[in-house]
Amino acid sequence: MQSLIFDNAFTQRLPADSHTGSERRQIRNALFSRVEPTPVVSPYLMHYSPHAAELLGLDAATCTGEEFLKVFSGNQLLPDMDLHATCYGGHQFGNWAGQLGDGRAINLGEVKTEGGHLMLQLKGAGETPYSRTADGLAVLRSSLREYVCSEAMFHLGVPTTRALSLIGTGEQVMRDMLYDGHPALEHGAVVCRVSSSFVRFGHFQMLAARQETELLATFTNFVIEREFPAIAKTHQDDKSRYLAWFDDVCQRTAKLMVEWMRVGFVHGVMNTDNLSILGETIDYGPYGWLEDFDPDWTPNTTDAGQRRYRYGQQPAIAQWNLLQLANALYPLIEETKPLEDILGSFATHYENQWQCMMANKLGLANFDAEITNRLLKLLTETETDMTLFFRHLADVKNADTDTAFLQNAYYAPQTINADLQAQTQKWLGDYLGIAEQQGQSQGPRAALMNRTNPLYVPRNYLAQLAIDDADNGDFKRLNTWMSVLERPYTWQEGMDEYAERRPEWARNRSGCSMLSCSS
Repeated sequence: MQSLIFDNAFTQRLPADSHTGSERRQIRNALFSRVEPTPVVSPYLMHYSPHAAELLGLDAATCTGEEFLKVFSGNQLLPDMDLHATCYGGHQFGNWAGQLGDGRAINLGEVKTEGGHLMLQLKGAGETPYSRTADGLAVLRSSLREYVCSEAMFHLGVPTTRALSLIGTGEQVMRDMLYDGHPALEHGAVVCRVSSSFVRFGHFQMLAARQETELLATFTNFVIEREFPAIAKTHQDDKSRYLAWFDDVCQRTAKLMVEWMRVGFVHGVMNTDNLSILGETIDYGPYGWLEDFDPDWTPNTTDAGQRRYRYGQQPAIAQWNLLQLANALYPLIEETKPLEDILGSFATHYENQWQCMMANKLGLANFDAEITNRLLKLLTETETDMTLFFRHLADVKNADTDTAFLQNAYYAPQTINADLQAQTQKWLGDYLGIAEQQGQSQGPRAALMNRTNPLYVPRNYLAQLAIDDADNGDFKRLNTWMSVLERPYTWQEGMDEYAERRPEWARNRSGCSMLSCSS
């Protein structure tokens, strides 16, 4: 793979841990430790993303070749790779957890591209100094979910890290999936993740916690110059540069939250170490897709009691996480007010974009608070599939005759009482009237809605079906599903099964309803 030219600015310009290898340790005055992946016995390719491969200049022949398999399973190193795991801290479920770091992610290095640079990272490739008591490996179950969702989010138009490949290791990994004292062997796998940077809020928090202010300044300047060059060019003064950068991160994060809310994505574990400074979705662990519209739903079994990371609270958690980033940056600013002012603007950025997004979901020219709030309340009155409701709503032309279009979005339409039917019909009439007042006739309204509301999303139960097949060495469903997810807004003939609401058998099945962090 001679087309991959490594330009490792991160490891060349930032201080390394003086020790190498995976021995567990606390580090100081460093951002990363050099470590090599653990070779695997019998790697095999389950899938690769041609779209991610294109970013790296890799063609189909390369991606299905033996060298590709060896490199992205961790069995072979390429010239000029500089393998490392980074050190960061974080707040986990609201509590400071101290040093965390890349416990099962190993960065291969940064590759030059036409658009700049991309870091390649193997997840599940073995132990690092930050693995704590874990083995640094990953199982097929979680790896397939991460791989699929990374690429699906890209096609949905949601900022995200990318996934190049999903490779089985040919080995077994012991996991207690439900944390119930019944561990079992599962197939191992490695995902190659791709982003220009995997830097998280927690990187800055760790430096601040260690009171390494000089290194914090060096690192922040590096990140700005490397990932935010426009800010670096227009702000020569350190303090103004840091504030402009923090404002940019806040705005990116607000946009990301709006996009999650638009498609019904629930991250499940929004710890500060799981938020990217690029405003990309990162770390697809116990995520889920909102099927029944329930703002209080979380997919994470660890969060089942507190529901800290539930769907409806994601924007507020993002702002809380940004507050922790501001606290980490305070030693560089030494003033609270400018940081507080920027944090205060987060809610405005989010609300403005959310209103625009909701208007688009409804096919309206302008946001209407009353009609939107009434709908969101109606959606919670009975089990309603969020994705299908908004898609079918685009087909409604007459409130009196077209309510049948919505029936497929309800999980138990036979239980809907007369009062709810009347409320829904009244809402439809008012909604269509507002659309007409705003000059949105049926054609333009439906077109806008179908550009905004996807038909195909990586539903939880579909992921489990693909996992079940892949566990048995059958990747046909995975291949078909990945193809369908490349065009999530366009109806595809013969692919209706990938747009169906959650079946009853999946309501409480592990992997289809709630998930653990075990992977």
